[in-house]
Amino acid sequence: MPWKPKHRCIFPGCTILIESGLSYCPEHDARIESQRDQSRGTSTQRGYNAQWRRLRQWWLNAHPLCEECKKHGILTSATLVDHIIPHHGDSNLLYDPANLQSLCTPCHNRKTATEDGGLGNARMNGQLQPQPQLQPLTPTFNGDLT
Repeated sequence: MPWKPKHRCIFPGCTILIESGLSYCPEHDARIESQRDQSRGTSTQRGYNAQWRRLRQWWLNAHPLCEECKKHGILTSATLVDHIIPHHGDSNLLYDPANLQSLCTPCHNRKTATEDGGLGNARMNGQLQPQPQLQPLTPTFNGDLT
């Protein structure tokens, strides 16, 4: 297996070397994760109450396989119930069975990252924004060789 060199934690001022594929050292990873959790609020604050937990369990029992994986001919156990259209606090969308799908964790993470601005996608005012197309840098020659 190819070896990749360690690199510095990306937290400003940190000089700890970490394995390739990681962004933060364990100390700063925990701090960043804690800040993310605090800004998100608890699951109950986001609308996932006892009613949701019952609906989620019922849905997973009725639809135990990942819908995305099934589209590709792969049978994978679903672990999460996803809202096809993000509910953003709208209880009609939150509890609507027609707006639910079963997904495995990798498929859910991929879908959520695409919708919520991960993987280089920009998000403004809750809407996914198209990324500007970058033009490749092409050197121009002005005829001067000096």
